[in-house]
Amino acid sequence: MRLGIRLLFAFFLINGIAAFFVLRVFMAEIKPSVREVMEDMMVDTANILAELASEDLAAGRLSDGTGQHSPFAQHVRRYASRPIDAAIWGFSKQSLDYRIYVTDTTGRVLFDSENRAIGADYSRWRDVARTLRGEYGARSTRDVEGDDTSGVMHVAAPIYVNNEIAGVLTVAKPTRTVQRFIDRAERKVFMGGLLLLALSAAVGVAVTLWMVWNVRRLRDYALSVQGPADGEHRDPDTPPMAALAVPQVPGELGDLARAMDRMRARLEGRDYIEGYVRALTHELKSPVAAIRGAGELLQDDLPAADRAEFATQVVQQSERLQRIIDRLLELSKLEQRHHAEGRAPVALHDCARAAIGQTRARAAQRGITLALAGTGSSGPWEAELVTLALTNLLDNAIDFAPQGSTVQVELEGSCVAVQDSGPGVPDYALPRLGERFFTTARPGGERSGSGLGLAIVRRVMALHGGQLVVRNTAPGLRATLDFAAA
Repeated sequence: MRLGIRLLFAFFLINGIAAFFVLRVFMAEIKPSVREVMEDMMVDTANILAELASEDLAAGRLSDGTGQHSPFAQHVRRYASRPIDAAIWGFSKQSLDYRIYVTDTTGRVLFDSENRAIGADYSRWRDVARTLRGEYGARSTRDVEGDDTSGVMHVAAPIYVNNEIAGVLTVAKPTRTVQRFIDRAERKVFMGGLLLLALSAAVGVAVTLWMVWNVRRLRDYALSVQGPADGEHRDPDTPPMAALAVPQVPGELGDLARAMDRMRARLEGRDYIEGYVRALTHELKSPVAAIRGAGELLQDDLPAADRAEFATQVVQQSERLQRIIDRLLELSKLEQRHHAEGRAPVALHDCARAAIGQTRARAAQRGITLALAGTGSSGPWEAELVTLALTNLLDNAIDFAPQGSTVQVELEGSCVAVQDSGPGVPDYALPRLGERFFTTARPGGERSGSGLGLAIVRRVMALHGGQLVVRNTAPGLRATLDFAAA
């Protein structure tokens, strides 16, 4: 399972569990909270009305059969018949919902604002029984069994006469009168919870995408800076690892990126040196062995012709060693650079003439003619590097060209092509041309090359943003420097 999917799954799981419990708590608390507030207000109301009823109860006007006409009863009835039209937070209230009844010390109903229970025995109801005992009396009863919406809340208060409980006044109110407020509150909480869940999900997705994007940047950086695996060959056109930018990511991921960069720098330096030492050791073994063998033979008495042959071999192998060292130093310098430093426009024709001038003597020794055709264009290239690349291409062509042939340098626009008439190279070797110390057999079977010339050429083209294109032309090999992308 991918990191992003795991993070999203974990986030949604945690967020969903939290939202479920939070919404459950809120939804479960709304109804009792509203009823608790309602009960608190009814307590105040019951105690006020108990004080107002105490005078009539003490005078016996509530228990002598005329209670329905007592001043207290008349006030209550006028309250019940009052017109009302109140807008309460978006809801219209057009009826007064209190039911008020008064009982004596035996629990018998003396007064009922709705005339439903006068004379009834209410001594068994919690509101009356507990209040008569000096406790807080309240109850909630359904008018219709099994119907929660028919519930009625009753809150009682004692009626004191001479500091003694002489009766009980109960205020009753249907819970359905506040149900619409409860329903609206539940809807708001539910919709708010859904919105919060959606926003949390959006934040979770955004954070996950941000995290995955930065982790993938680190992964891509780690993959790009690692060296080639065993048996793989690094693309010569690939920029050096030091040229790769460190991903700019914040926080601990940024610390990780910088730590990776420091580790890369250390590994790069070690791998670079190890690779060069390994390859250089391999390449130096052959000329060193040849020089040693010739030197040992020269210690013996030899005919003049043999002595001259072995002395020539020592000189040739020494020159080969010198060429390997010189080109290795040149390639090492180039691989430490990140771009060419071309300022003023440089003419490819001038660079080609300079390269031909540097290789003309060597070509003449092998009976090879160097020819220049075309004019080419000018561009913001580094003249010294362009000349160096062309010189290496010409040296390579001279090694492969048959004696008495012509090596042609052709200029066209921003391209320079070097064409010889040698045997070319096997097709399987074309993709590897330009790797350090990779060589192919010269005419005659010898491998006198260093394998660094084309590596230098490829590096020069990479620094200019161009490319080296090599192809067989049967006969010969054509190597083209294309600066068009520069």
